[in-house]
Amino acid sequence: MISKKSYKERIVVDSGLHFGKPCIAGTRIPVENVLELIQENIPFDRIIGSYYPDLEIEDVKACIRYATDLVRSEEIHVEAI
Repeated sequence: MISKKSYKERIVVDSGLHFGKPCIAGTRIPVENVLELIQENIPFDRIIGSYYPDLEIEDVKACIRYATDLVRSEEIHVEAI
């Protein structure tokens, strides 16, 4: 049975790995690379089958959740007119 890890356990930021860019835990696969494939409308199962066979669907979803949380936490600066 596959354990259900939270996305925060699946994404790591390590200054010694890809210059500190977020990667999928236990791999050297940057979140950015997975997001680029999703942006190209490549289905999750094909991302795994054709590009990153060491990943699970939940790893791909974790990349999206990570990006969503990043945007959600952005500070918004509005210029007064």
